[in-house]
Amino acid sequence: MDYYERIQCAIEFIENNLHEEVAIADIAAKACFSAFHFQRLFQAISGFSVHEYIRKRRLSEAAVLLKQTRMSILDLAIACQYGSQEAFTRAFEASFGITPAKYRKADIHIAAQKKLDFLEYQKNVKGEISMNKPAIVQLSSIAIVGYAYKTNLNNEKYYEEIPGFYADFGKNGYYLRIPKKVAPDMAYGISCDFRENGDFTFIVGEEVGDLDCELEDGFVHYLLPAGKYAEFKVSDSVQSTRTYIYGTWLPNSNYERREGPDFEITDVRQSVYPDQMKIKIYIPID
Repeated sequence: MDYYERIQCAIEFIENNLHEEVAIADIAAKACFSAFHFQRLFQAISGFSVHEYIRKRRLSEAAVLLKQTRMSILDLAIACQYGSQEAFTRAFEASFGITPAKYRKADIHIAAQKKLDFLEYQKNVKGEISMNKPAIVQLSSIAIVGYAYKTNLNNEKYYEEIPGFYADFGKNGYYLRIPKKVAPDMAYGISCDFRENGDFTFIVGEEVGDLDCELEDGFVHYLLPAGKYAEFKVSDSVQSTRTYIYGTWLPNSNYERREGPDFEITDVRQSVYPDQMKIKIYIPID
């Protein structure tokens, strides 16, 4: 079963439990992915988060029931997992521009969120996979010392925050406080410590000769594991390249993303911010 079929199994599970409180881990398990990786794939392919999809589907089904039944707005709020009628009304109006009570009486129909069909997405991306083919490389383990930052996958928050992490790393001169550096012109950005709720750690650092050294507060040792990686050259932006990797290349490749961090390397000496950045992204694969 390929990526799209696996994600569609998760969609069917969501639809069958639309009015139940279901954990992301249980949804992801239907697609045989970790919770974090499932959310990243789902968002890269569809353009919105799993939580956003569930919220839109619940509100869209509520809109149907408002027209077709006499179900009370309070009962609809409870069925949609809202704690009160007021919270449901605010969410409905924010999504559709009209309150549930007014919509029930109005002779209009809203633009509902339909059930997603990831097999249709699959048909639409044929031919795009050759856009940026990666090199498949075998890497030895790499010792890193860096500064650890916290961010979140949801609503693509990390795309906004990570450039700020690099800026903070440079502004505070953290690169000057890394001992035993072996490649001072190459900056590493490592995504790791993935959590079910979308939280993860982003380490900005540099390669060191070994990890046997005392560190200041906020700095961490990290050993990038040896193994097979897909190496992508960033031709446009890091965001568009990552969206391509997870939204197009990986689902259509013959590879599985294995557990572990992914990372990017910036050739600081050869880069000119922001338009001429020399960056490579590495994704662990089997």
